[in-house]
Amino acid sequence: MRRWRLKLPAALGLALAIAGAGRAAVLVNGAGATFPYPIYSKWFDEFHKRNPEVQINYQSIGSGGGIRQVTDGTVDFGASDGPMTDEQLAATKVPILHLPTVLGAVVPTFNLKGIESLRFTPEIMAGIFLGKITRWDDSAIAEANPGVTLPAEAIVPVHRSDGSGTTYVFTDYLTKVSPEWARSVGKGTAVNWPVGLGGKGNEGVTGLVKQTPNALGYVELVYAVQNKLPVGAVKNRGGRFVAASLDSITAAAASAASNMPPDFRVSITDAGAAEAYPIASFTWLLVPTRIKDADKGRAMKEFLTWMLADGQKLAPALQYAPLPEAVIGLERQALERISVGAT
Repeated sequence: MRRWRLKLPAALGLALAIAGAGRAAVLVNGAGATFPYPIYSKWFDEFHKRNPEVQINYQSIGSGGGIRQVTDGTVDFGASDGPMTDEQLAATKVPILHLPTVLGAVVPTFNLKGIESLRFTPEIMAGIFLGKITRWDDSAIAEANPGVTLPAEAIVPVHRSDGSGTTYVFTDYLTKVSPEWARSVGKGTAVNWPVGLGGKGNEGVTGLVKQTPNALGYVELVYAVQNKLPVGAVKNRGGRFVAASLDSITAAAASAASNMPPDFRVSITDAGAAEAYPIASFTWLLVPTRIKDADKGRAMKEFLTWMLADGQKLAPALQYAPLPEAVIGLERQALERISVGAT
């Protein structure tokens, strides 16, 4: 009996290996936004642990790259923080479904010796990136930050150099709050920046701000938190200076949740709620509505179903706000529009 007890675990392992070998491995490839990369990386890892036969690979290359690759059909899904335009959707080989995944915030982050907290008005944010406010001790910044000793140093603006959903969210906000910005620059995943240094990805902007004295950049909240960079509070439409947090991001999405358009393409920057953080956004997976490979299609739908349930519980630990229940309900219905094994 003792001999059998010693061999039983090995026998079970062999049986499990044989059973596992009977299931074909499924590899799903995606690419796109860096904004949600921390939560996507966590999700894909956790889903693989629960479904060892499914491996989801994701390249964090920026929203512009994600849109381009899903349009060309070189990946199984894309990801973007800025919704595709009507023109971009018309250029795809297969209709694309925008599926919100989580809510995040784009925050001003800076590198000023001895200063860990600052407040920014819409006028300050637009003025700096228009090149109109060039020094940290400018009167507009001083007025918004009474009691703070600001350095008499030139501001070094830092922006994204690649096509970026984070840039889309930031410029969408600036377009709403600054008529001059709307006229001269506008919104998009890539714009012609009047001033500043460019960094690739949220990682690149974070790195530039961290190594450049007197720099100011915009990044997704988790990148600033993980790199121990200070984050500024931003004055919202109601006149309150609000810091990005799970509560203030959720407040920004409250009205959109009850008035979500059928295609899920919605902007929540400059939200009107009193507690809302003004530079918040949904981020989307871009999923073809026809997936020819049946195994990939089933794996993708299984992941999306899990993401809308257990996956949402993992978001707060990484500084993302979970989706409102109303939006989750609409997305579950939308998943039925994805046909598997179709040409």
